[in-house]
Amino acid sequence: MEKTRKLTLTAMMVAIGTMTSNFFFIPIGFTKVFPVQHFLNVLSAVLLGPYYAVLQAFSVSLLRNLMGTGSPFAFPGSMVGALLASLLFLKTRKLYMAFAGEVFGTGILGAILAYPIAAVLLGQKATLFGFIPLFIFSSIAGALIGAVVLSIFVKKQAAVLTNTSLLKK
Repeated sequence: MEKTRKLTLTAMMVAIGTMTSNFFFIPIGFTKVFPVQHFLNVLSAVLLGPYYAVLQAFSVSLLRNLMGTGSPFAFPGSMVGALLASLLFLKTRKLYMAFAGEVFGTGILGAILAYPIAAVLLGQKATLFGFIPLFIFSSIAGALIGAVVLSIFVKKQAAVLTNTSLLKK
């Protein structure tokens, strides 16, 4: 896919993530759970690759924070999840690995990286293991939707390719 298409798809995903952040977030404690971000991370990881996936995750996190619908915890969670999802997908070409990369990257690694933000920058007392269940819940929900949508795309593409090849015979 050429750069213009990748950039356009990234911009569309950023727009979707930013628009939906007003409607589909769940405030839990001092975090805002946003499964749509994880859905977009899996889509961008598979369709666009690591650079654009991280760019999309950063852009949505930044815009959500500027609009007041996000929290600083959106940055480490979404960006690490998008990166790991895309790297694992590139390595294996398996959709379930993009799902696993998003869940582990956000749910475990992102939660660990969010702890210093809460403890140092925000001056709030937080426990490390308090973030992990929240981040895992959000990432499983969103990444599962992304994996299902992508698997439908793959099946439909295979059906279209099969039908067109049958028509050519």
